[in-house]
Amino acid sequence: MATLRLGDTAPDFEQDSDIGPIKFYDYLGDSWGVLFSHPADFTPVCTTELGYTAKLADEFAKRNVKVIAVSVDDAQSHKDWIKDINDTQSTTVNFPILADSDRKVSDLYDMIHPNASNTATVRSVFIIDPNKKVRLTLTYPASTGRNFNEILRVIDSLQLTDSHSVATPVNWQDGDDCIIVPSIKDEAELKAKFPKGYTVVRPYLRTTPQPNK
Repeated sequence: MATLRLGDTAPDFEQDSDIGPIKFYDYLGDSWGVLFSHPADFTPVCTTELGYTAKLADEFAKRNVKVIAVSVDDAQSHKDWIKDINDTQSTTVNFPILADSDRKVSDLYDMIHPNASNTATVRSVFIIDPNKKVRLTLTYPASTGRNFNEILRVIDSLQLTDSHSVATPVNWQDGDDCIIVPSIKDEAELKAKFPKGYTVVRPYLRTTPQPNK
């Protein structure tokens, strides 16, 4: 089984879900996507994750991101579980959960790690851009809930650095200073691209206020 790496094309698929069959590429359209897996329905950590993700609906929407979850249980189980999620997390699940009972999606995205479990998916995350390229992969153990604020932070960084000649430094948050990519050397180009100015810490380390989005 091939491992998906950064820059690979995310595999397309058609799979059942709690809202009916979904064609992945059609679902994403020209949006960014977050595809994330859960070991099983009616599990405590997953319940908190799905609930929190639902509460972030406006944050994902303003970044043009569509969210889709995966669990190896069937669609009816998902529907029953969603009632629990909504009730215990005081929210409304507003994104589909794929019913991957045949492990089709789990196998395509290498979400089952036999040394952890032969049947349940680990906590995988894939950020996929509008060109259907994989831009981030994360893998957590089943016992550890994910940090969805970090996922939003990475999306902010990816979208910013795609449109400007910058990188984001350690612990960067939206609005913080950025780093000018080392490949830009020409003084005129630097002034044109970074009208807010920049600071030379070292020739290879130059910081600038975050460019306007």
